[in-house]
Amino acid sequence: MQQTIKNWFSLKGLSLHSGKSVVVTVKPALEDTGILFKRLDVPSEVSIIRAHYSNVIESRLCTAIQNEHGTKVSTVEHLLAALAGTGIHNAIVELDGPEVPILDGSSLEFVKKILSVGVTKLSKPIRAFKVIDEIEVAEGDLWAKITPAETLSISFGIEFKDTAIGNQELSLSMCNGSFVREISYCRTFCSMSDVKEMHSKGLAKGGSLENAVVAEGDQILTPGGLRTEDECVRHKILDALGDLSLAGGVLIGSYASYKGGHRLTNALLRKAFSRSGYIESIDVNQEMIKKQPGFHVMPEDLVYIN
Repeated sequence: MQQTIKNWFSLKGLSLHSGKSVVVTVKPALEDTGILFKRLDVPSEVSIIRAHYSNVIESRLCTAIQNEHGTKVSTVEHLLAALAGTGIHNAIVELDGPEVPILDGSSLEFVKKILSVGVTKLSKPIRAFKVIDEIEVAEGDLWAKITPAETLSISFGIEFKDTAIGNQELSLSMCNGSFVREISYCRTFCSMSDVKEMHSKGLAKGGSLENAVVAEGDQILTPGGLRTEDECVRHKILDALGDLSLAGGVLIGSYASYKGGHRLTNALLRKAFSRSGYIESIDVNQEMIKKQPGFHVMPEDLVYIN
């Protein structure tokens, strides 16, 4: 059955782009609502934006979505990953600005809140999109693809110029709470030279050593260092899960990417739904439910996080 949260929760933090304080409130929703974002700082008739790949717009540093009225919300990927990774299919996200707060640069605070308020089952089956043929997109040596599989898994490879991060590869199944235990706490990352360049252009005003892994050469500048040795590639898997959730339902397939990111994942989804033969829409049966992201996730899963 589809799921939503049992009760609402709020979090307050800085936006990545402007550095301004934003309050985000996540509320329960009825079955087949999907994930909706609602801007409280604009007129109600233009305030709703559906979390869907077709609403994604070009945006540096993050995933941004926009409705037909031009109302947009950016940096949605970490919250979307938290919802997908805890098995939430329906929710209304209210915020008093144009961007979801960056918090610590991961999904952890969202996950903690979701697990603290709990999850409730709804009456309708989970809608899923099963991959039935391989789909691939590429830009130079960057690529992303998804192939048929019985469950959702995500594989990623990265190359980073700073040796403190370097080359990393990882593949993980998203079944049975692995997102919460293995991925949710992993922060976004960048080079110190990137930080300086973005700040010089008036970008990433809310970015700091407190909400990102920042590397310079063979050093990690972020206080406390890495949360796990391969935190950066794990964060890429986090981003990918959030971006893949923009399919509008659970995606069943094996996703892999090399040096990809938000733009390539969105291009992959657009291609997947561009014609028949790539994706089959199905209802998830009782046996398949046990293999879905977020199945039987509990607050106790947080103890696995160092």
